[in-house]
Order: sequence, then C-alpha cells, then structure tokens
Amino acid sequence: MTIVIDTRERTPYTFSMFEGGNVEIVRQKLDAGDYSLVGHEHDIAIERKTHADAYGCLGRGRKRFHREIDRLITYKYAAIIIECSLQTFLEPPPHSTLSPSAAINTLISWDLRFGVRAIFAGTRGLAETYVFRMLQKFNDHHSEETLARRSDETSPEGTGTCQPRGKNTSSRSSRG
Repeated sequence: MTIVIDTRERTPYTFSMFEGGNVEIVRQKLDAGDYSLVGHEHDIAIERKTHADAYGCLGRGRKRFHREIDRLITYKYAAIIIECSLQTFLEPPPHSTLSPSAAINTLISWDLRFGVRAIFAGTRGLAETYVFRMLQKFNDHHSEETLARRSDETSPEGTGTCQPRGKNTSSRSSRG
C-alpha cells in the first residue's frame, strides 16, 4: 500500500508506527484532501484538521473550504479527520466567533447531504492511526472488489457479486 500525502500538508503524519509493514509514503499534490492512496487519488480523500483549523474552515474560511467540499463529494469516500474529541470540539478555540452549535451542525449537514464524514479522533496520534486504518481498509476492500469483479467476469454463470455503491452526486448539488 502506498499512501499519498499532499505536498501542501504542513504537518503530515509520518505513519512511523506502521514501518516494517508493506507501506510506502509519497508526497504529491492531491486535488482534494491531505491523504489518499496511489492509484485511488480520485476515489478516497481524507482532510486533516486541528481543533482551531476546523473552526477556521467552518467560520472565516468557509467559502474556501466549500470549494474543498465540492471536490470531496465526487469521491467514493471522503472524510474530515479532526484531531480532538467531540467534547473538546464543542468548546470553541480562543478568538473564534463561530458558535459550537453552528460548527457541529455544519459538519452533520455535510455528512448527511454530501457523505463527507467528520471524525473526531481525540488526539493527533489517534487521528494518525485512524487515517492509516481507513486507508488500509479502503485498499483491502478495493483489492477484494477487484478480485471479485475479475472472478465474476471469468465465471460462466456470471453470478454477480455485491459491489459497494459509489457516491451518487446527483442529489448532492447544494451545499450546507
């Protein structure tokens, strides 16, 4: 598995706790998100945010971040990993004028309307582990899906397999 880290990510995860496994890391510009997988750069994207950064994107930087959400909704899987707990998130950072209610309601709306999930990981270390596991599972499931599709294509009966459904962006045209 080769993890892609966006070149604009200023404090990237190192994934050093997973060294020794079959993991490689490359830095390249991603169209959306901070983390993805080689060969799946337009299928999975994970955007990393600190507590303060999330509030900034939901408040003053909202217009710019909406453009990011517009890109993320076209992916099979998109998530925003937030490096704090929900309890901490509901306490606005210093100097923020955004209410916690507005912040959490926006994240919930984006999840329900666009399928872009907000994940409160607790700490930076837990967020790094969570991102790694998401990428690993996506990679595993995609590999299984590819094998199943190849098997189905060669099967004389064409029995079919259950395939994960992709995102239907036609019903997600307006933003929250």
